[in-house]
Amino acid sequence: MSPFQIVFIKACHLPVEIEHRAYWAVKQCNLAYDQAGKQRKLQLQELEELCLEAYENSQIYKQKVKQFHDQEILRKQFQVSQKVLLFNSRLKLIVGKLHSRWDGPFFITNVFPYGVVELKDENTNSTFQIKLFHEGPARTMGEMENISLMEPTPFADDGLEYGQYSKWESLDG
Repeated sequence: MSPFQIVFIKACHLPVEIEHRAYWAVKQCNLAYDQAGKQRKLQLQELEELCLEAYENSQIYKQKVKQFHDQEILRKQFQVSQKVLLFNSRLKLIVGKLHSRWDGPFFITNVFPYGVVELKDENTNSTFQIKLFHEGPARTMGEMENISLMEPTPFADDGLEYGQYSKWESLDG
């Protein structure tokens, strides 16, 4: 009986013994470490391929759902005396889940060409014109010029080192 077993009334198992017993069990199962390592690498590669395939399938699904949703959206043709709600896109600063971003209802009093609509507020009886928003790619004017961003160098004739400033004088005198 060991002193540990006398004090704690348990047998003491050291990690070396457990490792030795595990090695013995592996030897009894007749497994080769090299084969097991190769098999594990193969399993990890298959798992990675499955993850990539699932990611690609989710991207395809998202594209199909977006395409289906976009097909269902129709251009709205507004008529006079129709009630509409106005989306307030500038409401991003106000925090709160339950705060509605839609204003209204408004009555359409006049429809102009090119998507301009005149609205009338029921409460204040004021009228204003809005243009329909069509989301699309940003327009660019001509070709874009590439500008290299280099660190500015100080002028040699001012006598100042980089980071120093001269005193500013008033133009008034």
